[in-house]
Amino acid sequence: MKKKVIIIGGGFAGIELIKAIDKTLFDVLLIDKINHHQFQPLFYQVATSQIEPSSISFPLRYIFKGNKDLDIRLAEVYEIVPQLNKIQTSAGEFSYDILVIATGCKTNFFNNKNIEKHSFTLKTTYDAISIRNQIISVFENILIASDIELKRLYNLVIVGAGPTGVELAGAFAEIKKYILPKDYPRIDFSKFTIYLIEGSDKTLNSMSEKSSNTSSNYLVGMGVKIITRTFVKDYDGNLATLSDGSKIPTATLIWAAGVKGNRINGFPNELWVSNDRLIVNRFNKINTYENIYAIGDIAYMTTPKYPNGHPQVANVAINQAKLLSKNLKNSIYNKNLIKYEYKDLGS
Repeated sequence: MKKKVIIIGGGFAGIELIKAIDKTLFDVLLIDKINHHQFQPLFYQVATSQIEPSSISFPLRYIFKGNKDLDIRLAEVYEIVPQLNKIQTSAGEFSYDILVIATGCKTNFFNNKNIEKHSFTLKTTYDAISIRNQIISVFENILIASDIELKRLYNLVIVGAGPTGVELAGAFAEIKKYILPKDYPRIDFSKFTIYLIEGSDKTLNSMSEKSSNTSSNYLVGMGVKIITRTFVKDYDGNLATLSDGSKIPTATLIWAAGVKGNRINGFPNELWVSNDRLIVNRFNKINTYENIYAIGDIAYMTTPKYPNGHPQVANVAINQAKLLSKNLKNSIYNKNLIKYEYKDLGS
């Protein structure tokens, strides 16, 4: 008899596991609160009007059309009940033999409620569309704004110089130079300033020195103002307050300064690390449970090469999913399990 596998989350990890899992051994139920897979690496291009949302959003049922061994439910997961092998959702209660958590991550505002309320984020297709609409509104408003209002409209602030922040700053700098002047010939784009603010001492801090220098030089060459060793302490929708005491008037602040896991109720606190990732072993199994796994951004696995956990990138999620599919099959046939080892193919 086939084992029932429930996968929570239709991101890179969840999708890859469904593709790789042995359908002759497992029946799969995919649960997600949205009905499509989102290709996150290209969110910034939607936000800057370079591609359409439909180019990066793929309906889950379309991806797996014809797959008779997969069931899909559009629902929000409320709680895991490990002792009963059940989960509670907005679509009812579901039982499992094996549970896989692949819920990914969300924006981390570090408990700053003002910034959370007034800033834009880039973690979903909807976020990307919201930024796109905001930028269009800004330029429409510049045409009719008072001198006082123009100060905040002409400043775009991006917080966090990781991959997302750098990509956004570069894309906005490019459309500022090549695209927007054609659409808005009456606007003086020399006054439009893009700020990239980073708490560490360089852009792309997690990557190589060469990547950091190249990205910084390119952005500065495109007119982006990079501010390092500085944090945004507050933002009220009109004024961004920095840790050095300076203030930047802005109508648009995009927060790309950190992420944390999409936490689910039902697991004790000791299984979570500080940024809401579930502690797993080298087989992606959650400690203390024999039939519950976590893969992708939500999983916190320490190895000799990665003592602080793996980077939260698609390559890790995809390959953890592929390996888990093999290990689930190996466990059925009582074969040795394979430990996960991340092979960094570059960024």
